[in-house]
Amino acid sequence: MRRSVDPVLDWLLEKDDPGVRAFALRDLLGAPADEGEVRAARRAALRASPVREILEAQQPEGWWGKPGPGYGPKYRSTLWSMIFLGQLGADGDDRRVRRGADYVFAHSRARAPYGGFSYNGTPAGLFHCLQGNLCASLLELGFGDDPRLQEALDWLARSITGDGIEPAIPGSQPPRAGGVEAARYYRSGHSGPGFPCAANNHRPCAWGAIPALDALSRIPLRRRTPAVRNAIQAGVAFLLSRDPAVADYPTPTGGPPSRSWFQFGYPLGYVQDVLRNLEVLTALGYGRDPRLRRAGEDLLRVRGADGRWTMRYSYKGKLWADVEAKGKPSKWVTLRALWALKNANQL
Repeated sequence: MRRSVDPVLDWLLEKDDPGVRAFALRDLLGAPADEGEVRAARRAALRASPVREILEAQQPEGWWGKPGPGYGPKYRSTLWSMIFLGQLGADGDDRRVRRGADYVFAHSRARAPYGGFSYNGTPAGLFHCLQGNLCASLLELGFGDDPRLQEALDWLARSITGDGIEPAIPGSQPPRAGGVEAARYYRSGHSGPGFPCAANNHRPCAWGAIPALDALSRIPLRRRTPAVRNAIQAGVAFLLSRDPAVADYPTPTGGPPSRSWFQFGYPLGYVQDVLRNLEVLTALGYGRDPRLRRAGEDLLRVRGADGRWTMRYSYKGKLWADVEAKGKPSKWVTLRALWALKNANQL
């Protein structure tokens, strides 16, 4: 096993957690994604918990939970399973993973010219948290060349900038010439340019912006269209319009930030935390921005004396298999924290 002079890094490189090992090799040690050790770790993740249990629960047709668009039952459905496979380091070349991706492409993409992923298979079910998490995981799993994913990423970017999308109008509209419906926002989901969301009382939603920016950050620089670049610029401006360490972004009622912002965990659903905000902003090249300094210092402040971070937010009992234990040192949270601090030059 590749070893370092850092006992925490050696802990992350242990072979009994191959998903963590794959990301540690790539993101902390700089190994290319196609290096033999990284590929071997991702293949090993298919046989290890929790990826093993997710794949064992898949139906022969490619779906989880129940057939259809795939959002419910929450955390065990098709969409959630594909999100978590990407986050947990599964090998995207595995036939079961590819079958799941094909099912998602066939059943959860809202009809053209929208192109995004929908929780109910219609344009009214487009939410940035779902779009971002799913697109990010599909990119992580190696589907970046699939035109169906490229179409979804284009929709995601343009839904942020407003390029070519009509305002939300109650009720139905007649179709365009040729029977193609006009692309527009819906009051029931992502409801306007930027990040307003029905789930956040139509206020700009940072819990949607962070996954959306995560997905867009994974598009190689040479493949970023003007819409993607403009969406990233708008997203960064929004996330840095507040102190990321405080996370006092708009809430549905105008109240204080959710405590979940400060309880780090893994995997990542629609609930976001300060750490993921830091990860995304540093991935986009803002690691030296002084507005991130306090968030990095706070992250270091909650590191244990052994150099590890603790799991504070858990989906225990809700997934196909539990991921680590709440209140215990977490390889996943430690991996995330070290990667963000490395990018922020605060280690």
